[in-house]
Amino acid sequence: MHSSNGRPVRYDDPWYDAVASGWGESAGPKAPVGPARNEAGDVYLAVQRSAAFQEVRSRYLRFVVPAVTGFFVWYVAYVVAATTAPGLMARPVLGAVNVAMLAGLGQFLTTFVLTWAYARHARLRRDRAALELRWDTQELTRGVRGGAS
Repeated sequence: MHSSNGRPVRYDDPWYDAVASGWGESAGPKAPVGPARNEAGDVYLAVQRSAAFQEVRSRYLRFVVPAVTGFFVWYVAYVVAATTAPGLMARPVLGAVNVAMLAGLGQFLTTFVLTWAYARHARLRRDRAALELRWDTQELTRGVRGGAS
């Protein structure tokens, strides 16, 4: 927004420059943010381009893409069968339990199994490497910022 003389209007808002993570910190002297921010950004870009990061990301995608695709196909098949083949879905299996009920319960079961499989995959194949990347990134950004952060 500009004033009538063409200069920008400045609002003195104490919350504008406040850092959300700074709550409870002392109001001591602040480190300059100009070059360190760009250098820290360079650290994150370098980590993102690293082979270790790409490996963690590819492990994630190798699990998630097939899992989401499989679950989506299973869900759409259930919905399509329920709308186009009501006779099949109404077929009794055991007493009052029919195919539609079993397929619906199968949706819930699939959700729980996928959640368990995702957590297991993350724990066994990604968590350690991701934590090492996080640690390395924090150490590199501390070095860029000149000490403690």
